[in-house]
Amino acid sequence: MKTILGLSGSLRKASFNAGLLRAAAELAPDDTTIQIGSIVDVPLYNADLEASEGLPPAVQALQAQLGSADGLLLVTPEYNNGIPGVFKNVVDWMSRGDGLKMFVGKPVAVIGASPGGFGTIMAQNHWLPVLRTLKCDLWTEGRLMVSRAGDLYDESGDLTDDKTRGMLGDFVRGFSDRL
Repeated sequence: MKTILGLSGSLRKASFNAGLLRAAAELAPDDTTIQIGSIVDVPLYNADLEASEGLPPAVQALQAQLGSADGLLLVTPEYNNGIPGVFKNVVDWMSRGDGLKMFVGKPVAVIGASPGGFGTIMAQNHWLPVLRTLKCDLWTEGRLMVSRAGDLYDESGDLTDDKTRGMLGDFVRGFSDRL
């Protein structure tokens, strides 16, 4: 069984990106599990905190999940044409200590949903220098940017649009086949 750690870069309960990640987990092939990690309890990075207390438990849990995963799926919102600060903060924390080694060579895919007309193209591009620095193995054979997400989800933040679910299923299968 292949395991993909999936992280949504939004803290909002009914977020489009959390819904996209849940749908990806539902649509994963039978030989693949998408384990949804939580970023909710990760504090803002502070080197003084790290020096005095070590890595926070939420970061240690994410590092353990990343270490045991065959791949990483980043489901990114786009704020002001870039990566949400809270999401970048999580990856910065995860790369601390022995965490950096876990990123090296790890297959990573990036997707995202946005209410705007261009999906998350800018945020996805913004991830590229970060993922290169971490020496990840970026999967670029597929691309998924969900535009006008407000029309594709229900009030609970669940992806209901069949066309988008089909594209997402194809994307997840393609990434899983790469692992």
